[in-house]
Amino acid sequence: MSTLLPTLRRTNWLRHPGWDLFDRFFENFSMPSLFAEERTFAPAFDVSETEKELIVEAEVPGMDKKDIRINLSNGVLTIQGEKKHEKKEEKENYHRLERRYGAFSRTMRLPVEVDPDKVDATYKNGLLTVTLPKSEAIEPKKIEVH
Repeated sequence: MSTLLPTLRRTNWLRHPGWDLFDRFFENFSMPSLFAEERTFAPAFDVSETEKELIVEAEVPGMDKKDIRINLSNGVLTIQGEKKHEKKEEKENYHRLERRYGAFSRTMRLPVEVDPDKVDATYKNGLLTVTLPKSEAIEPKKIEVH
């Protein structure tokens, strides 16, 4: 019996003594959503750095560029957007209309100073690319020791 008590404590059986084996089996079990359209929209972001610039790429397929907002303030880059999708299908015997909506917002502190006047953003084939040129003031400077 002493070897069984640690197992019982670990599995939460002592907290729910009225539960049967079926209830305990499904205690921490979660089912995947049957309605995939209801999941939140979270695009993938890639950040890379070269000698002269930072590049942020976001996968946002199916969005219009007018639904994407980019803000740069005090070294913090914020990319926001809202995805709206409506599918309408009409045939002789039925009518179907599906809508999907999802908003996202990603904020990141930039590791270096950038020139806000030279920031460029392009959107093509579902890929948003934000190019942030580094400020001239932070260019590495060699200092000679005398």
